Amino acid sequence: MEALLNTIRHFIPLTEADAALIRQLFKVKQLSKGEYFVQEGYTCKQVGFIQQGLVRYFLNKDGQELTYEFGKEGEFICNYASFLDQSVSDESIQVLEDTSLLAISFDDLQTFYKQVPAGDRFGRLIVESIFVRAKKQLASLYSEPPEVRYRQFLQLYPDIQQRIPQYYISSYVGVKPPSLSRIRKRLAQS
Repeated sequence: MEALLNTIRHFIPLTEADAALIRQLFKVKQLSKGEYFVQEGYTCKQVGFIQQGLVRYFLNKDGQELTYEFGKEGEFICNYASFLDQSVSDESIQVLEDTSLLAISFDDLQTFYKQVPAGDRFGRLIVESIFVRAKKQLASLYSEPPEVRYRQFLQLYPDIQQRIPQYYISSYVGVKPPSLSRIRKRLAQS
């Protein structure tokens, strides 16, 4: 819980009463490897904060899973489009290893926004940072060669690459696993 409070404090000040409310609103949730935080075809009901563990975001296109994001300790996870308007999710968030997170429901998040003086500002700042990251990633996917995208992956996720199966990394980079192996070999030789 302290990691969550410290993350929030990074963006906005919190009183002891604010912290007590946050402790009340966020609930511990345990997910096992292979389970879903949200699955395509269902509505995303919560925002999660990863205390321990790892997840991947992916789309299913014609039976092929396209991984486009990872979430790790100290990060919020959610399909915000589904969550914010309570619509059906077009993506899945799958747990890659046993994961402990703190989750808040839509209604409880509204309580947070109303009762914590700068709560709505915090929500806006988080969504803005997610938007900027997604925009950069999308631009990279269409404008950068795979080797550059792999280097960007290593910079963005230096501490988790050993915890992610290579086929998910290759999907994230936008190449097949043999191509990723060649890229890794070239980088190791340089």
